[in-house]
Amino acid sequence: MKYSFAHFVILLTLVISCAQPEDQKIQIEKKEASLSDLEDLFERWRAFENPPKFEGAPDYRKETFDSRHPEFLDLKAELDAMDTTGWSIPDQVDYRVVWAEMNGYDFNYRVLKPWVRDPAFYKSVWMSRSDVPAHEGPTHHGVLELWQYSFPLDESSKAKILSELRSIPALNEQAKINLTGNAKELWAAGIPTIAKQAVDLNNMLTLAEITSDPELGEAINQAKESTEDFVIWLEEEAPKKTGPSGIGKENYTWYLQNVHLVPLTWEDEVMILKRELARAWSSLKLEEHQNRNLPPLPEANTEADFDKLTEESIQKMMTFLEDQDIVTVKDYFEPALRKHRGSFIPKEQRNFFYIGMHYDPLPLYSHFYHWFELARMDNEPNPRRIRRDPLLYNIFDSRNEGVATAVEEMFMDAGLYEDSPRSREIVYIMIAQRAARGLGSLYAHANEMTMVEAGGIHSDYTPRGWMKTEKELLLFEQHLYMRQPGYGTSYITGKYLLEDAMADYARIKEEKGEEFRVKDFFDELNSIGCIPMALGHWEMTGVDPMGRIWN
Repeated sequence: MKYSFAHFVILLTLVISCAQPEDQKIQIEKKEASLSDLEDLFERWRAFENPPKFEGAPDYRKETFDSRHPEFLDLKAELDAMDTTGWSIPDQVDYRVVWAEMNGYDFNYRVLKPWVRDPAFYKSVWMSRSDVPAHEGPTHHGVLELWQYSFPLDESSKAKILSELRSIPALNEQAKINLTGNAKELWAAGIPTIAKQAVDLNNMLTLAEITSDPELGEAINQAKESTEDFVIWLEEEAPKKTGPSGIGKENYTWYLQNVHLVPLTWEDEVMILKRELARAWSSLKLEEHQNRNLPPLPEANTEADFDKLTEESIQKMMTFLEDQDIVTVKDYFEPALRKHRGSFIPKEQRNFFYIGMHYDPLPLYSHFYHWFELARMDNEPNPRRIRRDPLLYNIFDSRNEGVATAVEEMFMDAGLYEDSPRSREIVYIMIAQRAARGLGSLYAHANEMTMVEAGGIHSDYTPRGWMKTEKELLLFEQHLYMRQPGYGTSYITGKYLLEDAMADYARIKEEKGEEFRVKDFFDELNSIGCIPMALGHWEMTGVDPMGRIWN
């Protein structure tokens, strides 16, 4: 196996928490297998992973998990017994995706237990699409995706939405049985999530297509009343919850390496995020010094100004990507960006992201590379079966959040702000914010800080006080990162992993006497799909950042 130079540095202190002494390792009898065998197992695994129904809702009761666990162990044993000797790297990558998903199920069953510890797990109504392949954080299997419906509903769509609405009361009642955990902060922060669902259901009642349909109206009202009752129950139980919410350093490291396939430890991530936080702050101050004689960026403080600014920015982004040979621009890129161009927000109501957007949307539009990737999944599904649909358990985070964060700075370095030097300052503010919030989440998962204290790092170490403007965003982000280990750091560590992959890709090109082209790198990365960044690195270069962990 080959390893990247940057990975050698990290692995000097790598501690693999799941490692066993050689004489204690279980010897598994390997059997000859093919990619077709793996894809067959994958289909059966995904069918198993979707739980049975209880009273019309997904069944997360302890007795159901326990009774089904032998079937999971059989699936895992079948995967472990596959002999991948001689498989191509892409086929081995597919194997590791399935391996990671099964590890994710096992970790949830043993440690995370969102159906036991996390009230927000029972959120059923989603009004909009996530900007990554699946919803961020643990999500149950019977959600209602309102954004997927077109009104007026045809008969099949109406039957589906009615089924989803009618499952909500049953799931809420089941939650009262399942939620026996003692994670104090997860519990308290989850209550507003469920309360917001009641508001969303009430708003659904105002839709013209629903007000004229008594059957839909009745189902929504029942779901709303059940949700409001669930909130009351959560509030009554809250004073009994006294325990920590973080999973601890050892569990965090195991999860990073064996589920999200990030070749780092908790300690490594602390080091990387501290480094990025310091680098972002110092780079910002040097940019401000260099720009000290330039006028400040004007704000868009009217709707007309904002519309003009966003239109110019969309055109500039698309022209930049095309003319500077950054990536092959598909015809669905611009519509995807336009759909999420943002809207004017009065100054006193702007949160962190909207503050920067009203100066220059391009730093955030760079991050909206997300929407290009989702449009690609919709329009050009990956030909490899295992990569076609979103990976489970947010395993895609180092890839999707990492790339979206990395290109903010990469596009800047490639010349996006040649005519707007002060826009570079926004890029460094965004990097600092992501490093600060991720660092806080690490300490919270180690139970060295509360979520509130982690939010203090997030707020206090974001330049210009831009995170002090809206407490709701602060709560949402720290709550998500407590619910989903590794997600809060994935923006910065995924950025690091992308930079490491680009470095190896360029070095290998140079060694072969071939030209490195940015467009080739991003096009190849895009073709591989939304899999963990370390696996993309391996497939693109033959250099396996996870080699020490596999072995």
